[in-house]
Amino acid sequence: MEAADLTRSRVPAGNTATTWLKIIALVFMFIDHAGKMIWPGIPEMRIIGRIAFPIYVWCMIVGFHYTRSVPKYLLRILIVGAASQPLYYIALNHTWRNPNIFLTLFLGLCALWGIREKKFLSQLWAPAVAMAAAVLLGADYGWKGILLFVLLYAVQDSRPGIAAVLVAYFLFWGSFYNVTKSFFGFSFDVSKLPRVLAQPLNSLLRMETYALLALPFILIRFKKDLKLPRWVGYALYPAHLALLYGLEQVIK
Repeated sequence: MEAADLTRSRVPAGNTATTWLKIIALVFMFIDHAGKMIWPGIPEMRIIGRIAFPIYVWCMIVGFHYTRSVPKYLLRILIVGAASQPLYYIALNHTWRNPNIFLTLFLGLCALWGIREKKFLSQLWAPAVAMAAAVLLGADYGWKGILLFVLLYAVQDSRPGIAAVLVAYFLFWGSFYNVTKSFFGFSFDVSKLPRVLAQPLNSLLRMETYALLALPFILIRFKKDLKLPRWVGYALYPAHLALLYGLEQVIK
């Protein structure tokens, strides 16, 4: 059996109800973007939004395992991302140098394809090129976003492995960001605690660390998935941007 076939035999151990997961991730992303556009004075909305990205990454890994054609999968991601970019630019007040999340998903999928196929040592250069492209093109989450694809893919068939990767990754990722001073009215001042308690608590209170709240959604299997036409799932992303822009015009 070829190496690529062996890789395909590793069935994802987590939740494979990707339609439900995409809707859940979109809800968290909607909250995040609403916090940026409409209610910037509520930082908790941005914190809750951190949950969306790891769910999307996991959905891509599951989709990559079951897809019949990776090139067609990549093409769909590319088309939706390109079609959504004008709305992303207008709604979130970004420049054209700020691509939406679909570029990160596209590059992450390219990295996984190279790892699985192992053509001309693609398992080595494909993820490296994808990470470099994420930095050069300004992809959302940068090289760290592609790294999450690679790490989760490596442990996709192990629930303990998935949990370990997510915990380690987001504690590491959170170390790059500012500490959350308060959350839903509760203030945190770790400076008054003993150093042995202050350091780990300081890490846990960093904004990106709250992405760990995605872990139950990824690990706990749903009994049934929601059945929707494929185009509906892809249309949800630009639709949420259009809805947010409309709400912003009405409220502000």
